[in-house]
Amino acid sequence: MPPLIAVFAAPAALDIAGVTAGWPVLEWLTKPLLAPVLAVHLWRRTGTAHVPVLAGLALAAAGDVALLLPGPAAFAAGLAFFLGAQLCWTAAFSRAGAWPYLRGRRVLCAVHLAVWAAAVAAMAPALGPVTGVAVACYGLALLTMALSARVLGTGAAWGGAVFVVSDLLVGLGAAGLDFTGRDVTVMVTYTAALALLVTAFAEGAGPDDRRGAQPDAGRGAESGASATRWGRASAGPARATPSPSVGGTRTHARTGVPGPGRRRQQP
Repeated sequence: MPPLIAVFAAPAALDIAGVTAGWPVLEWLTKPLLAPVLAVHLWRRTGTAHVPVLAGLALAAAGDVALLLPGPAAFAAGLAFFLGAQLCWTAAFSRAGAWPYLRGRRVLCAVHLAVWAAAVAAMAPALGPVTGVAVACYGLALLTMALSARVLGTGAAWGGAVFVVSDLLVGLGAAGLDFTGRDVTVMVTYTAALALLVTAFAEGAGPDDRRGAQPDAGRGAESGASATRWGRASAGPARATPSPSVGGTRTHARTGVPGPGRRRQQP
């Protein structure tokens, strides 16, 4: 494990402990460190090769700080920062060849779009028109990032998927569907998602060496397809080589969506 990833694990664990115990001071001391530590790790491994990823981490750090504050203004600022982060990361995956990779996986994209539409429809009545539209836009950007992350291999694909789970749990809390342990699960998934996404770029994963990648959902009747499509990029973003396919509260520290639970502070 690279030293800075081990350093990241310490504030991540302490922040989760702060959420579990209900210690806001511990969250303030640890939450703002998460994205910057990963940014330093990525910069030390790749220099300026992944500027969009570094920009996304800077926006995520700003969002984490904004969402430690109570009130609707803090929530709006945090949502805007994280929207910017998702767009930056999507741009980075696009440079790695995400769009050619996804063009042959239309069914997979359609399934994700259907999940987004269902989640928005389910939460909209509880969120209200303004917040509902904002969350819907953010959710679409989040799902786009998660889909495009698949171009960089199994680790990035899991990172995108876990990020979606984290923010879906936030949405459930905002809609009044809380349950025991939701806030802790939100933070565990959030920190894991950040680490997985950054590690994929730091290790130079690419679309020609998908070591151990599971078959993509919705790829139709593809048979005997090898799961080794991702290679390590030796310099610059990797070029995608698609395989043949058929078919195509309370505001919590990270997101600030109003709703029950510890993840956000009530205005």
